[in-house]
Amino acid sequence: MQYEIIGGSFPAVNMVLNDGETVVTQSGAMAWCDSNIEMSTNAEGGLLKSIGRMFSGASLMFVKHTATKDDSNITFSASFPGTIKEFMVDDEHQYIAQKSAFLVAQDTVEIDATINKNFWAGLLGGEGFVLQRFSGNGLLLAEIDGSVVELDLKPGEQIKVETGHVALFEASVGYDVESVKGLKNIFFGGQGLFLTTLTGPGKVWLQTLTAQDMAQKLIPFMPSSSGASVSVGSSSSSSNN
Repeated sequence: MQYEIIGGSFPAVNMVLNDGETVVTQSGAMAWCDSNIEMSTNAEGGLLKSIGRMFSGASLMFVKHTATKDDSNITFSASFPGTIKEFMVDDEHQYIAQKSAFLVAQDTVEIDATINKNFWAGLLGGEGFVLQRFSGNGLLLAEIDGSVVELDLKPGEQIKVETGHVALFEASVGYDVESVKGLKNIFFGGQGLFLTTLTGPGKVWLQTLTAQDMAQKLIPFMPSSSGASVSVGSSSSSSNN
């Protein structure tokens, strides 16, 4: 199996599979493929396991793509401007990720939902009570919003992260939430009520952009509820009746 990440800020990954090789992805992630790729859709691990993955941001069904001939090509595109990052999963390297981080993996990688032990961390930490966990063995490709920043935390070392900027971290990293201190900080600091705290040891991958932040920036330019469009950069001219 070979792969190449393409597309710059609007990334995709092109994979070349040999006969019999299989990759797994979420519904709708495949952009294009040649005629030597067979597709099958199923609920990996049964219905209950699939429902748990759905709450973590993954689709209810997974799609398997299997090559029927050597040098078969298939391409998967990210759902948001950003970065596609590759990870090798094995017994010593397991990962926990934000919602919708999973793009594509070898079929030997297990994708599960994991419940945060701290209820408030899950409920208020910006990534939900249920996260995605990747174990097993094989190649994992994850999509990260914006650019990616990698940190290697030492044992006991902590970093506080604004909600939504945690993309992925090793399973050895502790994950918790703490409230912002001080009324002025809460009401005027612009950081929200809670910050995510990550504690080493282990590697952390942060993202410079979040879908929520981008959506908030675009709201002023969206059509109003009355149906009138909003012009950007120039005054709209009145129409003649």
